[in-house]
Amino acid sequence: MTLLDPKTWQPAPLSGGDMPVVEPATGETLATVALAAPTDVAAAARAARKARRDWAATPGFLRAAVLRRAGDLFAEHAPELRTWLVRESGSIEGKADFELHVAAQECYEAAALATRPTGQVLASEEPRRSFTRRVPAGTVGVIAPFNAPLILSIRSVAPALALGNAVVLKPDPRTAVCGGLALAAVFAAAGLPGELLHVVPGGAAVGQALVADASVPVLSFTGSTAAGRAVGESAGRLLKRAHLELGGNSALVVLEDADVEAAVAQGSWGSYFHQGQICMTTGRHLVHASLYDAYVEALAAKADSLAVGDPYRDQVHLGPLIDAGQRGKVHDLVEASAADGARLVTGGTYEGLFYRPTVIAGAGDRTPAYAEEVFGPVAPVRPFTTLDEAAALAADSAYGLSLGVVTRDTARGLALADRIPTGIAHINDQTVNDEATAPFGGVAASGTGARFGGDANLEAFTELRWTTVRESPAAHPF
Repeated sequence: MTLLDPKTWQPAPLSGGDMPVVEPATGETLATVALAAPTDVAAAARAARKARRDWAATPGFLRAAVLRRAGDLFAEHAPELRTWLVRESGSIEGKADFELHVAAQECYEAAALATRPTGQVLASEEPRRSFTRRVPAGTVGVIAPFNAPLILSIRSVAPALALGNAVVLKPDPRTAVCGGLALAAVFAAAGLPGELLHVVPGGAAVGQALVADASVPVLSFTGSTAAGRAVGESAGRLLKRAHLELGGNSALVVLEDADVEAAVAQGSWGSYFHQGQICMTTGRHLVHASLYDAYVEALAAKADSLAVGDPYRDQVHLGPLIDAGQRGKVHDLVEASAADGARLVTGGTYEGLFYRPTVIAGAGDRTPAYAEEVFGPVAPVRPFTTLDEAAALAADSAYGLSLGVVTRDTARGLALADRIPTGIAHINDQTVNDEATAPFGGVAASGTGARFGGDANLEAFTELRWTTVRESPAAHPF
């Protein structure tokens, strides 16, 4: 059975016009999707608000059953969904399989949330029962990006639904199928009641309408820091909660006792996985001076060995960048870094949207590809001589998302990580990791902290309500 039928995958009419679904590797049009307009957001939010009342009152074990079935469906339809992820988002098959695995796990973990204890009994000075309850927040607005479209949508959609909320989801229009319509199809097949999940693909105006809508009290945004600041500012004026997972420029620190080959394996995966289009991508390689030359040479050799091409038709390590605009940004940063005095060791070239994995040596504070988030397959490398210098360099960033430390002394690696502001830290692993059970999020310009995964979902998508009960009405002085 085909899950995604272009004739039926958007049952609700949208008024923003049609848009082709384009395969980045070839430029081929795979399908056509309808885009939303701001008026569609308002209609979706109204319908979601009405539908969520019955859903919030549905027993948790029944909501959990829908989430478990959704998780099963991601596995049952993996071949079809994998093809969409490969062709629409430019993922290699391994990355697509990882997204599908995480999507299923997010549903299973969310199912467990539906029957969690919902509060505490409190002590009270008054003759009354006093307790807290977690209640659904209402309608959750989810704005998701293109780079890991399935994961970065489902990680908010699944727990929000499990906890009794409705959802209005705005996927990036470049990945409207993988990031939006696929979820709608899965949840419909899983038995989710109608009007609880609305998918409104569109651009900035649609996102702004979702942020502003009075029927949407909670927002979950994943995207660039610049866009996230705008969402946070607008939400703040409207007294809405906004959970922001933003950009990064994560450091991999290689200490002097590390094995170079093992360190390079971490660094190459961290910088080149999904063409570097990951918020956790290793954007800065900080390597002890005693290993620096060997590391640069080995990383360049690894980069040169990686195949770049069409992930649907060939066995490759890197697929295409998402579009020409992203490729232009990446290349501009590489060229500006070389003009600023850094050494382009390998890469820095492209054919179409296929960008060669790149190594830049001699990076400094002002090197553009070192100082900024590149979102492409670029690995700037910089030496350090002392642990204090390594800590200072790693901490010297506006971002604070992920950190990797490679060392034979794990206690020393943990101690170093404690000195660096970051939402995520990995010892003897690179910076790109994700699990449905783990809290995920960054600090500073990387976002508003761990708001996704595990118990963090309870904080994100419910309200904590204090309730008291007396046997008879209270007496008061007047």
